[in-house]
Parts: sequence; structure tokens; C-alpha cells
Amino acid sequence: MSQYRASPPALATPLLDDAVVRITRWDFEPGADTGVHTHGMGYVVVPMTDCQFLLEEKDGSRRVDVAKGAAYRRDAGTEHNVVNAGDQPMSFIEIEYK
Repeated sequence: MSQYRASPPALATPLLDDAVVRITRWDFEPGADTGVHTHGMGYVVVPMTDCQFLLEEKDGSRRVDVAKGAAYRRDAGTEHNVVNAGDQPMSFIEIEYK
């Protein structure tokens, strides 16, 4: 993998990490991404803004729009890169359960 990034990185701010959960706030400027990663734990996402996701997955890419406050969950093992495909900053809270 190249050491150079074409997109700015999303900013991860740890909020809580204990024996039960890990909670992280993610902030994205337009075009920012998380980088490809695999979730080792199941998790819940709670958008703090309307989010226009571009999810880059091994089988291809897809756009997903999620309204502010519309929570969803995913299972452990999810592998993707999350990109802000909108023209406004976006943020969400990620709650991983241990």
C-alpha cells in the first residue's frame, strides 16, 4: 500500500473505552475517509449530521445517505473504507460493543 493518501483522513476522537464499549466520534470534511479497515467488534453508528456515505467495499462501492439521528448497526468483520461523499462536513458516533 502506498504511503501517500489522495483523500484527507477523517478525525477520530475517542470518547470512552471500557470493558463494555468503545465510543468514538468521527468527523469528516468533504472527501475525507477512514482508510480501509475491518471491524473486530459489532457496532452501532449514530449520525450527528446528515451523512452522505460512500462505502468502498471489496465487492464494489455504494452510496448510502443516512439522516441525522437515524442509528444503524453492523456486525463484526465488516471491511470497508468510509468516505464523506457530500459537500458538507459530516460526523457520527460509533459505539463498538465488546
